[in-house]
Amino acid sequence: MPDPAAPRLILASTSPYRRELLERLGLSFEVLAPGVDESEQPQELPVDRALRLALAKAEAVARREPRALVIGSDQVAAAGGAVLGKPGSPAGCRAQLSALSGERARFFTGCALLGPGGIRLTHVDTTTVRFRRLEAAEIERYVQREQPLGCAGSFKVESLGIALFESVESEDPTGLIGLPLIWLAGALRSAGCAIP
Repeated sequence: MPDPAAPRLILASTSPYRRELLERLGLSFEVLAPGVDESEQPQELPVDRALRLALAKAEAVARREPRALVIGSDQVAAAGGAVLGKPGSPAGCRAQLSALSGERARFFTGCALLGPGGIRLTHVDTTTVRFRRLEAAEIERYVQREQPLGCAGSFKVESLGIALFESVESEDPTGLIGLPLIWLAGALRSAGCAIP
């Protein structure tokens, strides 16, 4: 039963993956699109971009809803010094997975919690994924089956994408999906939410 004294909780995101992850915590929450410019800034490191965008999303919604607890999150993936964008097409997925075959990629997932009384908590989760050597036929089968067109790195770790890896190094497996729940649960507890 929701605590009537608890502030409203808002997820500043349009991501269905983040919504599904936040539902795991069993809290009532709303979803609002933050509407922020996600352009890369010159010379910006992927880790800095992830945190900047997570904070910008939370701030955009917190300005509209100052009495709410607002969660913002963003993920930036990088490999070989290049940022991995969302592939957008099957051809883009095949190209991205071919380039990642036998390589490592790092996923930086920024998260921010803003709220009344000056609550301002931030975190960046880092996950390193090591891809196994992938044959062209494996890549083709995977892309046809999962269609990971909107996923940086061209995989969905929460389903068949796990079969593409040799290893995943992370302190929080939910960070790779897009919302680091271990950190977020602690941040929400410190802001007065009862979890579990």
